[in-house]
Amino acid sequence: MQRLLTLGLLFCTLWSATVMAQNNSAEMVIATKEAPPFVMKNAEGEFEGISIYLFEQVAEELDITYRYEETDLNGMLEGLQEGKYDASIAAITVNAERETKVDFTHPFYTTGLAIAVPKDESRLMSAISNFFSWEFLAALGGLCLLLFVVGLIMWLVERHGNKEQFGGSTSKGIGSGFWWAAVTMTTVGYGDKAPVTAAGRVVGFIWMFAAIIIISSFTAAIATSLTVSQLETQVQGVDDLPGVRVSTLANSASADFLESRSIDYKTVATIDEGLAAMAKGDMDALVYDKPILEYRINQNFEDKIQVLPNVIDRQDYALALPEDSPRREQFNTTLLRIIDTNEWREKVNEVLGNQK
Repeated sequence: MQRLLTLGLLFCTLWSATVMAQNNSAEMVIATKEAPPFVMKNAEGEFEGISIYLFEQVAEELDITYRYEETDLNGMLEGLQEGKYDASIAAITVNAERETKVDFTHPFYTTGLAIAVPKDESRLMSAISNFFSWEFLAALGGLCLLLFVVGLIMWLVERHGNKEQFGGSTSKGIGSGFWWAAVTMTTVGYGDKAPVTAAGRVVGFIWMFAAIIIISSFTAAIATSLTVSQLETQVQGVDDLPGVRVSTLANSASADFLESRSIDYKTVATIDEGLAAMAKGDMDALVYDKPILEYRINQNFEDKIQVLPNVIDRQDYALALPEDSPRREQFNTTLLRIIDTNEWREKVNEVLGNQK
């Protein structure tokens, strides 16, 4: 009996040791998403970037095996709660709401939200390009058609009684009518063409008053197309955001910030999508994490978009772990040791350059 108990105890001990060994060597599933320059994909489709570099340094020191799984921000956080992932890394901002659902390591990078706006030169080119827009050309075409109709009417009523000014061939007479309609509408009044018949003066009288309304409407249309705000930088800071078209990424810290300030915004799928919309003049400002904005602008939009210098809300990036994760202490100790090295500082400066 005693021998059986001894064998049973030995079996339990061996089984426990085996389970512990398996747990220690189990492959960790790490959730991530592209957030250049913190997480990027190279030509081979492998992840790289500042956050990836840091995690892989931690994994090497702790002798951790792992694999990456790509998802979105919500998936990264919800996956930790559901036990699907062992950690999530990218440019994840620590905030109170997220802290109630998952655990975070010590921050490894501190930055803030910033505002990207079109450069003044970009606004000027956008305004000039509106001269060639479909809306502007359609309005100009409609005005020319109206001048032609009024000129045709004037020619019809004046061609017999005022041959000196509206006579000649059909094309010449209609051309004279078009010219008269144009100079009358713009109140230039050269006096070289003027109706002399009663019918012609009635048409002229009606056209003079109608032209005042028409030219005012056309001027308003041009002013709408070429607004003064397109020639100036509209946004200088947070206080200017309520009056302009703002975009950001959905479910982001920047979206939470805008909602806390009751600022209306449009969501975009990626930073590049928001920057492209701004470059085309469809958006006035993009709010997001400053280093990510600066990196993407330097890559593709340096000549069209700029980031305002002021940071509008502090952001701390950290690795996210399941709540009450037993690995948190190990991760913190190792992470703090790594970010205190010259190698880490050189890596950050290599990717981001001199920090503003």
